[in-house]
Order: sequence, then C-alpha cells, then structure tokens
Amino acid sequence: MAAADLGTAEWERSKITNQDMNLLKKLGISKKPKAVYFPSEESYPTPPMGYWVNERADTLAQKLEQSEEARKKAESDAVQARREADKAKADAAGVEDLRKRLHDAETSLSEHITAQIAREEAITKRLRTQNRRFVNKTSQEFELEDPDNDPLLDAVSFLEFHGTEAREGIDEARQGCRGFSPTSSRRKRNPQLSLLLPSALILPKILS
Repeated sequence: MAAADLGTAEWERSKITNQDMNLLKKLGISKKPKAVYFPSEESYPTPPMGYWVNERADTLAQKLEQSEEARKKAESDAVQARREADKAKADAAGVEDLRKRLHDAETSLSEHITAQIAREEAITKRLRTQNRRFVNKTSQEFELEDPDNDPLLDAVSFLEFHGTEAREGIDEARQGCRGFSPTSSRRKRNPQLSLLLPSALILPKILS
C-alpha cells in the first residue's frame, strides 16, 4: 500500500515539474539548463495501479448509486400502479353493482307495467260488456266526438253516456207518474206506492 502511494506521489511531482518548466518558458527567463527536455505525454510515468483501482471504484459506486435510484423509482412506480389497479378494480365492482341494481329496477318496472296493462284490459272488457247491455236494452248507441284513443277511457266515456241516459229516463218516468190523476175510487191510496210502481216497471227493462 505504501509503495502504491509513493508511485502516485512521484507521478504527481513529475507533472508539477513539467508545469514549472512551461511557466519559466512563458516568463522568458534566459537561463537555460544544459539540456532542456520536455517529456511527451507518452514519457509521463504510468499511473500506479491504485489510481486506476480508485477510479474504477468511483465509477462502480456511481453506477451502483444510479442503479439504486432506478430500483427505488421502479418500486415506487410498481406501488402506484398497484394502487391504481386496486382502485380500478373497486370502481369496476361499484359499476357492476350499479348495473345489477339498474337491471333489477328495470325488471320490477316491466313486471309492474305488465300487471297494470292486464288490469286495465280486464276493466275495459267489463265496461264494454256493460255498454253492450245498455245498447241492447235502450237501443241507444253513441259516438265520441273527441276520443281519447285509450280503450279504457273510451269505455268509461260510453258508460257515462249510458248512465246519463238512464238517469234522464228515470227522471222522466217519475215526472210522468206524478201527473197521474187520482181515480174515483174511494179507497185510500198510498202516494209513494203510486210513484214507485211505474219506476219498478221501467227500471228492470233499462238495467237488466
């Protein structure tokens, strides 16, 4: 180890001597040695092995530091990528849950609409049956001036017409019964019975 340090010092001293000689030349000092010799680069002493070992060690240390920094960065990127993947997985699970809930809601709504349509069709059928019975008994048919283009609402409208017609017929029957003149019979008559009798004869024909 001491021999390597001695060689390094000798090599550094030869470089300093050469620099001094160049400085004297620039200053124009006339005194010259008997033989001035400027060694070339090739004539410099070869650096000792320790110099190259130290330089190689420094290079390796620098590369090792760079490799360590690259490793830390790669680990940080991997952790960040793992977090993003977990977040994406959680988001995907949330989206799947929302999609399932939406599908269930759509299915429930479709079933409700189907049941409602079935009920409306059943009600419409019963209303039409009653309308046909009114037409058969009264021979009165109606047409809607402004139909709703809805079977259920149209059937209700026809039933309202027939109901109005029936009420008007009942009112007319009552008025006619009230106009009957009393008979010459001396028997006591029941006025309520005289009013109900014509109605009892007419209503079954209208509503049956």
